[in-house]
Amino acid sequence: MVQLSHLVDIFLQPGEYFVGNADFQIRTMLGSCVSITLWDPIKRIGAMSHFLLPKRTYTTEPIRHLDARYGDEALLLMLGELAQVGVSPAQCQGKIFGGGNMFPGHRSAGSMQIGQRNGEAARALLRDRGIPIVSESLFGIGHRQIIFDVSTGDVWSRQVRLSTEET
Repeated sequence: MVQLSHLVDIFLQPGEYFVGNADFQIRTMLGSCVSITLWDPIKRIGAMSHFLLPKRTYTTEPIRHLDARYGDEALLLMLGELAQVGVSPAQCQGKIFGGGNMFPGHRSAGSMQIGQRNGEAARALLRDRGIPIVSESLFGIGHRQIIFDVSTGDVWSRQVRLSTEET
């Protein structure tokens, strides 16, 4: 017998985030991008991002709107929506996924790959907010499929390695 899921399935594209209650399951596919999940185990409310870069590059223009394509701004957006439903950073458990190297054969001397920068930035962002990182699956070669069940706080991560033709 097939068990039907009662969860509403949300798929995040790059630069998106979602905040929801236990009725939701959030999924995405990550290459060098990173997802941060935040979960309140008491209220069973969670959030997930899919960011492309750690932060905006320097600009002289004032930032008018937060943009979830950037890790620091995605975290602010998630924390803002969580605060609206009574969840503080101190109540959250953090998990981090992604940061894969999608082009392992193309390496600049002395430079850190974008996936590595994204993963390190995610760690620092959560640490700076006092949010404990209870799990992570970062770096390596290839992309990941991520599923976050907000009802339980479980996150499933499946890493798909690049074939030898792609490297």
